[in-house]
Amino acid sequence: MTPKDALSALRSQTPLVHCITNYVAMNIAANVTLAAGGSPAMVHAVEEVTDFAAISSALTINIGTLSAPWVQSMKAAAVAAHEANVPWVLDPVAHFATPYRAGVARDLLALEPTIVRGNASEIIALAGAQGAGKGADSGNSVEDAQSSAIALATSHDCVVAVSGPVDFITDGTRSASITGGSEMMPKITALGCSLTALVGAYAAVAPPLEATIAAFVHVAQAGEIAQGQASGPGSFSVAFLDALHSIQAADLTQERVAWH
Repeated sequence: MTPKDALSALRSQTPLVHCITNYVAMNIAANVTLAAGGSPAMVHAVEEVTDFAAISSALTINIGTLSAPWVQSMKAAAVAAHEANVPWVLDPVAHFATPYRAGVARDLLALEPTIVRGNASEIIALAGAQGAGKGADSGNSVEDAQSSAIALATSHDCVVAVSGPVDFITDGTRSASITGGSEMMPKITALGCSLTALVGAYAAVAPPLEATIAAFVHVAQAGEIAQGQASGPGSFSVAFLDALHSIQAADLTQERVAWH
C-alpha cells in the first residue's frame, strides 16, 4: 500500500485512535490526528481503558509524563489491544533517563507493540545499547540507530521508526528512509509525540510498515509546506496543522521514500 492509498483509506474510514499520551502532548496530538483525518480520544482512566482499547481502531502509548496510575492504564490498554487484535504504537520517551522510566518501557515492550517510534537515542537504548540522549532529546544520529532499530524490530517482531532529519523505518527485513520535513519541527513541543498518534491512525487502515511510512511522509510534506509559510515556531504550528489537513492523497509521493 502506497502513502497515497493509505491517506485515502484514512480519510474514508476516520479511525478511532485511543491515545494515552503525556500532558504536554495531548492537545497537539489530538489536533494533528484530526487534521490528518483520524478521530482521536485521549482516554487514560484505568477504569475504562480496557473497554476503550478494545473498541478502538488503534492504540498509542506515550510515556512522556509517567505516574503509577497512568502506567497501570498503559499496561491494561496494551493487553486489551493485543487481545482484540488492535494495532498499538509505543513511544518510549526518554526511557533511559531514570530506572523507573526504563522499567516501564521494558514492561510495555514485552506486551508486543505493533510499532515502536522514537528518536535515535531512545531506540539505541531500548535495543540494549548505550545511547547519548539527554532528557527527551537525542544525542545520536539516525545513522547511529539503524542497526539497533533492525535488531529491535527482529527480536520483537514489530516495526521500528527512528525520527530525525532523515527518518529510518524498518520491520527487520525491509527498511526505508524518509526525507523532508523542516528544521523548525524540533522547536515545537510534542510534535514528535503527535507523530506517534498519527502513526496509530495510519496503522488502523494499513499494514504496520506501510502505515508508518505513510505517516512519516505525510508529516514530512506538511513540514516543508509549513516552513515556507512560517516566520517562527508559533506560526509554524498553525501552518503545519493547515498543511496536514490540506494535503490530499494524490499529493503524497513515493519520491520521499528510499528503500534499503
